[in-house]
Amino acid sequence: MSQSANPIELDALIVGAGFSGLYQLHMLRNLRGLSVRVVEAGDSVGGTWYWNRYPGARCDSESHAYCYTFSPELTEEWDWSERYPGPEEILRYLNHVADRFELRPWLDLNRTVQSARFDETGHRWLVNCDDGNCYSARFLITAVGCLSTANIPAIEGLGDFSGRWYHTGQWPRNGVDLSGYRVAQVGTGSTGIQAAPVIAEAAAHLTVFQRTANYSVPARNCALTDEVRQQQKADAAVIQQVMHSNTNGHPWTINPQNALDTAADERHTIYEQSWATGGLKFRSVFADLLIDSKANDTAATFIRNKIREVVKDPTTADSLSNIDHPYGAKRPPIDTNYFETFNRDNVELVDLKKTPIVRIDSNGIQTSAGHHAVDIIVFATGFDAMTGSLLRMDIQGRQQTLADAWAAGPANYLGLQVAGFPNLFTITGPGSPSVLSNMPVSIEQHVEWITECIDYVLETGNTCIECTDEAMAGWVQHVNDVANATLLPTVKHSWYLGANVPGKPQVFMPYAGGLDRYRQACNEVAENDYEGFTLS
Repeated sequence: MSQSANPIELDALIVGAGFSGLYQLHMLRNLRGLSVRVVEAGDSVGGTWYWNRYPGARCDSESHAYCYTFSPELTEEWDWSERYPGPEEILRYLNHVADRFELRPWLDLNRTVQSARFDETGHRWLVNCDDGNCYSARFLITAVGCLSTANIPAIEGLGDFSGRWYHTGQWPRNGVDLSGYRVAQVGTGSTGIQAAPVIAEAAAHLTVFQRTANYSVPARNCALTDEVRQQQKADAAVIQQVMHSNTNGHPWTINPQNALDTAADERHTIYEQSWATGGLKFRSVFADLLIDSKANDTAATFIRNKIREVVKDPTTADSLSNIDHPYGAKRPPIDTNYFETFNRDNVELVDLKKTPIVRIDSNGIQTSAGHHAVDIIVFATGFDAMTGSLLRMDIQGRQQTLADAWAAGPANYLGLQVAGFPNLFTITGPGSPSVLSNMPVSIEQHVEWITECIDYVLETGNTCIECTDEAMAGWVQHVNDVANATLLPTVKHSWYLGANVPGKPQVFMPYAGGLDRYRQACNEVAENDYEGFTLS
């Protein structure tokens, strides 16, 4: 599309209308009075939850914690219906936020950024969109999410398939009728673990192609009673304080007790109690699970035994429990009847480690052991996480594109800025806690820090702020050091390292030092007049 002759002049342009973009818009426009707009590819707000509507999709953070905390009035007036909200409920919540804080007039929907270039002369970002519109903004803020660019595997013969195929991250808005069809699901990560039980209920037959066996803990989802909701609201200030001061941003703290310092019987009892409670809190039962492989083995063995207890067929149980990585070192899923699904007569597991896919043909999937005739293929193969959505915008800094700057892997300062890209801020970018934390808590911390940083630039009469190469190199080293003190980088096929995307540099991307430690680092940088940044 040709560039507009009259770009829209702004103080700040935000890309993305999910949790990050809406709160950043509220902070800069409603509370600071700046001229701001949001560009959003979808036709409504929602971000990740606008696009992720596959069968069984559900948040793995508890609803009373997976929300904004900046407005006590918002907390008081909103009622969640379930322990873990689904996409529809999260979208209702975000639409309520957009209306309540009068954000809609500043949303430019159905518009995708095609390129962004920093103009050295005007010290502004020039942003071109797919519909020919152009913006000129002093500050460019990406709020594009960490898990929003679908990763479709390049399997030979996919183009020959005569049936229908879908990726869970691009699920049709009106859904897909699976009833009576033979369905193949490729992938058993967090998404596949959520999708399989629901697909199995509808399909005539479901064949799950497992690339990597995974741990999963029951979610124990349930409807919230009025009593529970009122108690959560009464405790909102305390819950917020816990989330804002702990390692993971969830409404609980990690048990300081070590698994290896605990007697075997007591340790087993604690695991059983946590299994019965369900949810991500299972990760927090002992302090040493992610730093000591022997401690981790106690949790891993417990979950493997649970899988074998649930799954009746011994061969299937062996494949599902043949997990090749420490518990929690990949994103640890929670589920509703995932392992129970393999006890159904219409469900079959294909272990791709034993019999890999050879190709897809017109009527199904050929493995090294045989052919599986299917009508529909569902790819639950994840995302080009953390960098994919940023790189596809073709961002050009002072001297190079972001793709070139990150050719060897993402490098930035605090997960917020990249040297050579003045006034560009990346909300929950690589190098920040992001996906290792409860996302809304990380988002609020980033948005508030960015807003105060912009305040500082404007109040000091400066035009640009840009991190230094030295600060960026130091932060990248720190990110690597804290990751290497854990078991997280030991999983070489994890999307935390980008290993799920062929050709992507394998660099551990999120900050594993904890949200509390990260928040302190960001605060110290600001208190020291934005140490590590240059202003001009």
